[in-house]
Amino acid sequence: MVETLLEKGWVRFPAERAVADWASAARRAADERIADPAERQRWMACEDTWFVGVDTLPNDASGALPGTGPLPGGAVAAAGALYGDLPLHRGQVSVVYPGYPRPRRGEGEAAFRYRLRRDAAHVDGLLPVGSERRRMLCERHAFILGLPLTACDSGASPLVVWEGSHHVMRRAFEQALGAVPEADWADRDVTPYYHAARREVFETCPRVPVPARPGEAYLVHRMALHGIAPWAEGARAPDAGRMIAYFRPELPTGSRAWLDMP
Repeated sequence: MVETLLEKGWVRFPAERAVADWASAARRAADERIADPAERQRWMACEDTWFVGVDTLPNDASGALPGTGPLPGGAVAAAGALYGDLPLHRGQVSVVYPGYPRPRRGEGEAAFRYRLRRDAAHVDGLLPVGSERRRMLCERHAFILGLPLTACDSGASPLVVWEGSHHVMRRAFEQALGAVPEADWADRDVTPYYHAARREVFETCPRVPVPARPGEAYLVHRMALHGIAPWAEGARAPDAGRMIAYFRPELPTGSRAWLDMP
């Protein structure tokens, strides 16, 4: 599994009972949070077709929720073997509903076309900064761990990954950041490198949808280009929507691990 992650940039782990039990508890906790008017006000986007849900889950640093032990499973073990035992932040709960995507508030026509036609493809941690939205490495994630919380059709806005894109992106980031002191990475404008690499990925890497069900899990390489597919016509999901919990543990600053590690 680790070899597949490093080669393809993503890997899906088969269903495990312990992971399914954790997902059930996470679903209950997420439902309570999503029903909170303040949370809905903060996180509903794209004309109520996407609940972004950053920091929604009330888990601790081990992934434990009220009534559960630490987050279990092969995906967690594989990530730990590669990147060490990193503390988990409060999980994101990304919920997508039929009709996604619609324009996000403040999103221009070109940006919406990119969301619709290119799944809003991005590399996590490269955030748009300033009025010109220049891309900077503001967050250094070790990996992306996805855990489905609802069972849905495969066309219900799955995660999509451009397979092998992490190799293209790594070359671009090495060009952009390799000669820059690590302490200055967050101030380095990597936009031209990122955009050129993204164009290369769209031309050379296959776009792979990654549907999954509760009990399964997937890991995505931190440099892989990925996004959310539009909701396919006729795709079915429970009223709660297509719900996935995500963890992106951050690497400690003060090292070049984000660029140098596998």
